[in-house]
Amino acid sequence: MRLLFDENLSPKLTSRLSDRFPDSLHVRDIGMKATVDSLVWDYAKAHDLMIVSKDADMHDLSLALGNPPKVIWIRLGNCSTAQVEDLLRQHYQVIVQFYQDATVSLLALP
Repeated sequence: MRLLFDENLSPKLTSRLSDRFPDSLHVRDIGMKATVDSLVWDYAKAHDLMIVSKDADMHDLSLALGNPPKVIWIRLGNCSTAQVEDLLRQHYQVIVQFYQDATVSLLALP
């Protein structure tokens, strides 16, 4: 269960969450900083990654295209990296269930 953090989230999340989500990536890690969402989407799909984003555009792509890839939509507004980390840790079991459920494509986390 690997994550791909969108550019609107800190690249520090990959190392800070490596105990729960090993081998996760940030778009900067793969040379996709400031890349259009559709290319990030295609990369995540080709590499079996779940996209984590605060961007409503990823939400819209998920609703329009379904999965894969799956999208975890962070709905915290203006927040710190620590708050995003805490949110993902607190919802780890929900994320595992989301990953395993082939019928859903979007998980919105408050």
